[in-house]
Amino acid sequence: MTLFNKVYKATRIWILLAVALTLPYWVPNNYYLQIFCLGMIFAILTLSLNILSGMTGLFSVGFIAFFGIGAYTSAILTTKLGFPVPLAMFLAGVLSSILSLTLSLPTMRLKGMYFAVATLAFGEIMYQLFLNWTAVTEGTKGIKGIPALELFGTSFRSYSKFYYVILVILILIIMLARNLISSRTGRAMLSIRENDIAAEAVGVNVPQYKMISFLISTFFAGIAGALYAHMVRYVSPESFVNAESAAVLAMMVVGGIGSIPGAIVGGIGLTVLPEFMRFLGNIRMVLYGASIVLIVIFAPRGLGGLIERIDNILSGKQSLGVQKKQQHIEGEE
Repeated sequence: MTLFNKVYKATRIWILLAVALTLPYWVPNNYYLQIFCLGMIFAILTLSLNILSGMTGLFSVGFIAFFGIGAYTSAILTTKLGFPVPLAMFLAGVLSSILSLTLSLPTMRLKGMYFAVATLAFGEIMYQLFLNWTAVTEGTKGIKGIPALELFGTSFRSYSKFYYVILVILILIIMLARNLISSRTGRAMLSIRENDIAAEAVGVNVPQYKMISFLISTFFAGIAGALYAHMVRYVSPESFVNAESAAVLAMMVVGGIGSIPGAIVGGIGLTVLPEFMRFLGNIRMVLYGASIVLIVIFAPRGLGGLIERIDNILSGKQSLGVQKKQQHIEGEE
């Protein structure tokens, strides 16, 4: 291991943290800072979906529903019932997780496309509820005037301040996800992803661990929804259509299924990229779609796998020659 490898390995986390902490100071304007905040919220949502799909192998194509449940819950509790914003945000996660039981209880023995279709139907049900339960959700008008977060007398109305709230929550969820992966529960979930029949044969309670995965992922999705509501300060049904679930799935696949760094890069990257390409006009969406296709083709493990390879090289864990050989083997597979 060279001196460069040792220095890189010792400082990489601190460099990333320094960049994250100083980001609001070198982003050119509030508009781009808002996009970065939105990207971090989608990184939390993508990471939540990764716990369900990447760790347990359950693909949800209606996951945006739990994001919407969190957003509407926090909006309703603060605007109509006068709840403090921090409490409302926490309860948004709790209610999102509780409502996921209505889906998880009858579907935990479903697999593959059957489970995906069930989640798609749930997403459509929630969208229709947001749209038509006008007495509570205000229907197509949406809920306006959602209060900004306040803590200890400090208002986080500005994006430069709310950015740090999102950053802290994102870091906490990353730490919880990493601990979950290395825990007994996480290992049971990973065994289900690889082969649920074999996992059940060695004593893993497959439906129970699938339900645990669902509850954890939807709790985080609800928190992400609450962050979105209090950042935008307005929610409407159009933000939670099933098409948005496809966007979150794309973020997870591009980032790398099961990869924590990939979920972050995918969530932020696919949110920020279209905005930075806006000067190209309508053709930007063509280039955006083409870039996703190229990533899927040339980086089968997603951006997370690419980041891991580069990190292994720079930290001296693996030589470049070994990396090329591994890429060649993966290409043949």
